[in-house]
Amino acid sequence: MSEEELKELRKDYSASNIQVLEGLEAVRKRPAMYIGDVSTKGLHHLVNEVVDNSIDEAMAGHCDRIDVTVHEDNSISISDNGRGIPVDKHEKMNKSALEVVMTVLHAGGKFDKGSYKVSGGLHGVGVSCVNGLSVNLKAEVYRKGRHYVQEYKYGTPTDEVRDLGETKLNGTKITFTPDDSIFIVTTFNYELLSNRLRELAFLNKGIQITISDEREQDEAGHIKSDSFYSDKGLEDFIKYLDATRETIISSPINIEGEKNGVPVEISMQYNNSFAENIHSYVNNINTHEGGTHLSGFRRALTRTLKSYAEKSGMLAKLKFDINGDDFREGMTAIVSVKVAEPQFEGQTKTKLGNSDVMGTVDQLVSEALGSYLEEHPKEAKTIVNKVILAATARHAARKARELVQRKSVLSSTGLPGKLADCSVKNPEKAEIFLVEGDSAGGTAKAGRDRNFQAILPLRGKILNVEKAMQHKIFENEEIKNIFTAFGVNIGTEEDSKALNVEKLRYHKIIIMTDADVDGSHIATLVLTFFFRYMRELIEKGYVYIATPPLYLIRKGKQSKYAWSEEERQEIVKEYSGEDGNTKNISIQRYKGLGEMNDQQLWDTTMNPESRILRQVNVENSREADRIFSMLMGDEVPPRKDFIEQNAKYANIDA
Repeated sequence: MSEEELKELRKDYSASNIQVLEGLEAVRKRPAMYIGDVSTKGLHHLVNEVVDNSIDEAMAGHCDRIDVTVHEDNSISISDNGRGIPVDKHEKMNKSALEVVMTVLHAGGKFDKGSYKVSGGLHGVGVSCVNGLSVNLKAEVYRKGRHYVQEYKYGTPTDEVRDLGETKLNGTKITFTPDDSIFIVTTFNYELLSNRLRELAFLNKGIQITISDEREQDEAGHIKSDSFYSDKGLEDFIKYLDATRETIISSPINIEGEKNGVPVEISMQYNNSFAENIHSYVNNINTHEGGTHLSGFRRALTRTLKSYAEKSGMLAKLKFDINGDDFREGMTAIVSVKVAEPQFEGQTKTKLGNSDVMGTVDQLVSEALGSYLEEHPKEAKTIVNKVILAATARHAARKARELVQRKSVLSSTGLPGKLADCSVKNPEKAEIFLVEGDSAGGTAKAGRDRNFQAILPLRGKILNVEKAMQHKIFENEEIKNIFTAFGVNIGTEEDSKALNVEKLRYHKIIIMTDADVDGSHIATLVLTFFFRYMRELIEKGYVYIATPPLYLIRKGKQSKYAWSEEERQEIVKEYSGEDGNTKNISIQRYKGLGEMNDQQLWDTTMNPESRILRQVNVENSREADRIFSMLMGDEVPPRKDFIEQNAKYANIDA
């Protein structure tokens, strides 16, 4: 732009150029600012915002039932038996309080400390944001013996608040349809919704939460539904998470109390696994990045357990120090606090920053855990023995890591011999395929684009890290090759999961296995390893799963690939013509990558122009932890049930 044009632009820039967005226009103009995105996550965040209001009523002691219903037209209703949103006139706004709550951002009882001591809802935009992003919304209020209703389109009221007469009900019911001109995904996912509602039931004991899905009915006409209720809260939650693990103490350790106006609830259990699984919450919000409450818990746990172990004399023969990680290995814990004015920080605003909360949690845990250890000497001894075992394994793992690092330095290239590397050095343009078996690896090497695609064949099934001690993991040849090929660290003494992702050599890591039971097992083993030891790669969006075709359908010189049974049927129907003649149609079912030649593998699975990649992400780390433990653990029945419920074409050999 020239100097003259810049001068002209400055001259014309006046008050008339300032765009003022009134009411909920700002939400509709920039929805991602308020709900994160306009895809699956943002869509389900709408439901969470409404449910959070009902949970706030429950936490204030005015509600003990919440019902969520997904209707056949994909609209959704959330109702509770709380006090109902006030409908009397708001003096300042000169309109019904219901209309104010539904149409004005940051309006509601949460901002009045007399109404709610603490409240959930991470962004505080509430139901008005939901209203602004809905084609239509209906708010029904059952309050003081009267039934009121007001309806809206795109966030704007279509009429005044109407009094529909007497009622014996109490509470609020919100029904809305997401705006398909804003959301790229408008279909509610039952599993995502039910997982969150189950979580809320555990975090808020004594509340009945139900979900029904009118879109799914069985042959008898019964609607798909689930009901969640927890009498013991976090203790029930821990038992649910550890259902497929073998616990080493008789029951969870439960800590509950309040200090400095902060209610704290903690439940923890030790099991025979080698993973640390701690989930933390603030006002029902899952704080993925932790924060001061988690720091306080870890600090008190380490100090109290170490003090007890030293006093008991159990550490006398140990020739090396114990660190914080050792006290948390094989531990599942949930830390939940309720904070009146939480301060969130971190990249995703899910890290608690209130400094005073650290001391509060630390003090409560120190007192309660100290008493538990004194009163339960048998369990205390079991825990300390587990800690000593973890420290011994960590010491062995350090030696294994040092050996791997030393071999990498001594190697001429520092890269594993089986790796067929790409020529491009920019990790943003480079991708690596982890391929099942040497045979398929050879085909992939021949079919790839050598400029940006690297191939690392995996020999057989890699180690199941869910059931292996850490030093065994670092000694495993295939795992060592993955670390070395990626160029990342194998961890440090202080932080076994410190990857140094800045050194990662590929920003697309693609798992490519056969489309059969064994291939699925290998992919799950690799994903379990990534989730436990390279989770940052998943969180950054670097991990993908390749999708090879299931069928090749031929008729004469014509041929098409199919990635599903439905696609196969469609292609056969197309080739058979109006007379339905399938005589000259041949169907090849691909069970392994090796059944394709290099050109076919490139065309269907490796070519960026035509391939289908599924990006791996973790919507719910708590649920992912449970599922990986169940799939890779020793308990067969829950794994079999999961496969039967989730696999479209299951050949179950558990």
